[in-house]
Amino acid sequence: MSSGDRVKESIDAAKRPAMGAGFRLQWEPAQQTHVLLYPEGMVQLNQSAAAILTRCDGARTVADIVADLERTYEMTGLMPDVCTFIAVAVQRTWLELIP
Repeated sequence: MSSGDRVKESIDAAKRPAMGAGFRLQWEPAQQTHVLLYPEGMVQLNQSAAAILTRCDGARTVADIVADLERTYEMTGLMPDVCTFIAVAVQRTWLELIP
């Protein structure tokens, strides 16, 4: 089993991801992109990362977020990719998971 597989298994679809302490998601009009701001700097997000993070409001579950993304983009099978991204974001403290 790869480390990516272990990461996906560790994300519970019933958890509610929320922005981590000290991080703020913001649309940056000058760059025409979402950025993640934190005291030491900024992360410029690609479209996929922004689509996921804008839905991580602490109210929706991972399953809700995936369902919304699949409806919005008319796709299926996004759970593994979304879980991998959320796991990485949790490791980087961009997100925290609420039970």
